[in-house]
Amino acid sequence: MQNSIATSSNRKLAPKYMPIVFAFYMSLIMAFLMSLIIVAANSGIADHYFQQVLHAYRIAMPSAFVCILIVRPLVMRLVKITVNN
Repeated sequence: MQNSIATSSNRKLAPKYMPIVFAFYMSLIMAFLMSLIIVAANSGIADHYFQQVLHAYRIAMPSAFVCILIVRPLVMRLVKITVNN
């Protein structure tokens, strides 16, 4: 009889997807933070601030995701060169 409650380990992705998942989470967080900062710097924090942030975020998040996927291998190489194992 199989347990009907799925454990969290059954829902995890395979390790081969780690670069993509990393890029997704990193772009999700960083694009939002940068959207908050850039909109505040350019327009100030006034009426419709969060609408402007969300508009910027719709552009920034997919762009950041693609950029992180492209740049990640270079960054990993630079970290290997810089950090002593």
